[in-house]
Amino acid sequence: MGFETEFNSVCKFKSEQELYELLEYGRGKMRKEGFRIFPTGQKVIAYTPDNRAVAIVLVTASIAEINFQDKEITQVELELVRKLTDEESRMLTSLAHEMFFGERK
Repeated sequence: MGFETEFNSVCKFKSEQELYELLEYGRGKMRKEGFRIFPTGQKVIAYTPDNRAVAIVLVTASIAEINFQDKEITQVELELVRKLTDEESRMLTSLAHEMFFGERK
């Protein structure tokens, strides 16, 4: 018996701006719809909106709330550990496509 974690060691950005801020300043936030649990203290691979691996990040905080529009949201605070090399990016992008982003059978 097993379970599937929220990240599966994957942190996919939906916003180019959020990813840019993380890569440029070393810290950033990611906003997700719905209540979600993110593994605070865990290092994960960050992916661009087009599913390309770009960095290793540390999840430093996860805050789930209902906003003023009565929508459930989760904000995740991240810290850049390091950017990936071109070779690491190619390999992790290929693996993630097969494991997470590809079609499920």
